[in-house]
Amino acid sequence: MAPLKHVERENPIIDASFRDFCASHGIQTVEDFLLHDLYELAAFAERQRNADRLKEGITFMLSLIELQCRPWLNGMELLEDLHRNKHTLSTGDKGIDSLLQGGFREGQVTELVGPSSSGKTQFCMQAAASVAEKYSARVLYLDTGNSFSARRIAQFICSSSDAALRQKVLSRISCQMVYDVYTMFDMLHGLEVTLRSQAQMNVNEDRLQLLVVDSISSLITPILGGSGSQGRALMVAVGYMLKKLAHEHNIAILVTNHTVGAGEGGRTKPALGETWKSIPHVRLMLTRDHRNNNCTISILKHTSMPAGHTVTTMTREDNTHCL
Repeated sequence: MAPLKHVERENPIIDASFRDFCASHGIQTVEDFLLHDLYELAAFAERQRNADRLKEGITFMLSLIELQCRPWLNGMELLEDLHRNKHTLSTGDKGIDSLLQGGFREGQVTELVGPSSSGKTQFCMQAAASVAEKYSARVLYLDTGNSFSARRIAQFICSSSDAALRQKVLSRISCQMVYDVYTMFDMLHGLEVTLRSQAQMNVNEDRLQLLVVDSISSLITPILGGSGSQGRALMVAVGYMLKKLAHEHNIAILVTNHTVGAGEGGRTKPALGETWKSIPHVRLMLTRDHRNNNCTISILKHTSMPAGHTVTTMTREDNTHCL
């Protein structure tokens, strides 16, 4: 989440004195502010010499957070927004596109769940190549495990025989390494500021249309230990920011998640628990038969179709082809 120092650019009431006061209570970011007991904070502010200014700063922070909340929309407005602004983007695989009734939906968070070595990263890179090539769109790929490979993405570009066009497609895909959830907050906040500025200037050329986070569970799992609620609060905040970016800027967001054991019988389930379950609009399960490299994708959750539908496709690590 944004450090309080960034907020000062928008309103000088959040000055060094206010930030020092917040820091003395362990508050460094907007996220910390949300997690803190605001009644207690206001009580401490009352005891300071500059109490009025500190309380004014607390009030401003609350109003700023309120402004960031999405306005109420009725069903007709949501439907019109869906048809006008929320298009579908091909995943790069005809079978999966058919399963998803066209592919990824802009404005939604799609989660791909699967065990290790099931092909999640390959799916992400194929999707990045597809969107950058077919829609001349920008793609932002947040890599949490050093798994991004420009060479592999180049193999997914169907026009890869044309070196100039291949380079142009690759130039539309940006990769950023992210190793902890706090860096993730900063990056998402910076992205939101950039997108808001572009929207105000009506910049539509090479618009960002796909954001990939591979993998979201690698960032969140380390903060969920123990019985405290802070880790879960941070997880929900990440989910909220992703959904907000998707909806307000018409971006399709793809995140990957690993699986954990679900008890006897060798069954597995998506990691991150029930709290995270409500975050993605679409949840897909990816499994691989290593005997023949066939991959099966099943719908666990979808906003416009029932769960249980599946498709099987071939995704060989050593034999990439355009579908």
